[in-house]
Amino acid sequence: METGQKAPIGRPRGFDTEEALERAMRVFWEQGYEGASLTDLTGAMGINRTSMYAAFGNKENLFRKCLERYTEGPASYGARALREPTARQVAAAMLNGAVRATTGIGSPAGCLGVQGSLAAGEPGSNARDTLAAWRDEHVSHLRDRFQRAVDEGDLSPDTDPALLARHLMTMANGIAVQAAGGITRDVLQQLADMTLRNWPPPTGPAQPAA
Repeated sequence: METGQKAPIGRPRGFDTEEALERAMRVFWEQGYEGASLTDLTGAMGINRTSMYAAFGNKENLFRKCLERYTEGPASYGARALREPTARQVAAAMLNGAVRATTGIGSPAGCLGVQGSLAAGEPGSNARDTLAAWRDEHVSHLRDRFQRAVDEGDLSPDTDPALLARHLMTMANGIAVQAAGGITRDVLQQLADMTLRNWPPPTGPAQPAA
């Protein structure tokens, strides 16, 4: 007579939610939202579709959970950068972190938050909007940090915190795109260093020529 408790139907023994999310995150990171099929995802996660739906809902919900994991893991340098004592150190931590995260050994190249769903058809439109909001949220955090730098005298009074934040995020996103295109870490670090040598860039209105 069998006395052991059976595992739930469709969910194999030893199913590790965190490990499955990690693997799914890497698939989305490498292939993008629309490029990652359910077969790709469940194959990487080591579960079947029934288990995936039971544990994570649908593909869109799984993507959101993977983005949260990415934010708290590979992209956590962004939150740490905001705690740096000066605006320049914030910028350095952001750009250097972007270089490391987008060219990590054993990780997909680029950034899940940038190339996960830039161009998408109707099935991927929610993922595209989710990532656009994710990027805008990071810009908002940077804007608030640079506004504090202006208030504290770390940045000049005529600095536009919102424009400066957008500038820095554009550079970080550009690093991610270049990394996904195969540009090496050394070259990307040189680009980051070049940006930092000109920090902060002019953000006020252009002055008329004399």
